[in-house]
Amino acid sequence: MENNNLLRQLLMLGIGTTSLVAEQLRQVTEEWVQEGKFNPEQARSFVDDFMRQFNTVNGSVEEQLHRQFRNVLQDLGVPRQAEMDELRGRLDRLERQVRDLENKLWR
Repeated sequence: MENNNLLRQLLMLGIGTTSLVAEQLRQVTEEWVQEGKFNPEQARSFVDDFMRQFNTVNGSVEEQLHRQFRNVLQDLGVPRQAEMDELRGRLDRLERQVRDLENKLWR
């Protein structure tokens, strides 16, 4: 499904961004340790605290993105999975009823 692919790409973009931020932050803190601005424990603690806060903010951004994406799909009239499942069930029941009626006519 095209929309599912877009959502997957957006999710991968978020994961890639998180990884990039973590890697850049680690490089910077390693430089600070080498320059004597931080000791290794301070650097590790700083990275952990920063990433915890970043992931919290990133998580809320992802939730907002999911919510907006669902709203756009709803505005476009794209049915939700539950609605599709319900329609499939109704279609199956109707097909059975038609088959039963056809069988009665042929007897």
